[in-house]
Amino acid sequence: MKVFEINGNTLSLALFIDVTNSKELLDSMQSGKLDPEVAFLNASLIPDVFPVLAAAHKTLISKSRESLTTRTLHSELVYNYSGSKHITESLKRCGISENSSYVLAARFNASPDEMKVVENLINGKQIDLEELEGRGDQAQIQKHYKITGPELGVSTIADAITCRIAARDAL
Repeated sequence: MKVFEINGNTLSLALFIDVTNSKELLDSMQSGKLDPEVAFLNASLIPDVFPVLAAAHKTLISKSRESLTTRTLHSELVYNYSGSKHITESLKRCGISENSSYVLAARFNASPDEMKVVENLINGKQIDLEELEGRGDQAQIQKHYKITGPELGVSTIADAITCRIAARDAL
């Protein structure tokens, strides 16, 4: 687990592999019974932590303006990471599915005890966040974000995603 400071708030991130209870996590999240509230992202679409931090920053700005697009702060993080303006599609694509085995858990302003509870919710092996870089599904990422070969010739895949996250509302 790693904690990042963003505009006076914190974002705690924990990366898991071999997750076996995605269906239960998804059901709890969709029914609003997940305690503590947490965002579960499809980690195979995350090549680096920086785009997640960009989405978190955007989420906190929306919260400060009282203009969340989704119902909760944590679902807003998943929505903002997606780069799409379609809420349902964003949550399905960038959130976890019933058979997700590679998951990034994220919680804003979490206490150490809350993150311990989050870690215990997930039946899987926690790994270091630095492993994100080598485990992303490059083909899926490029397809989802419509990243072309020439674009990758002048920037990284993480930079391309971050640009799309930042520019989505302007397009």
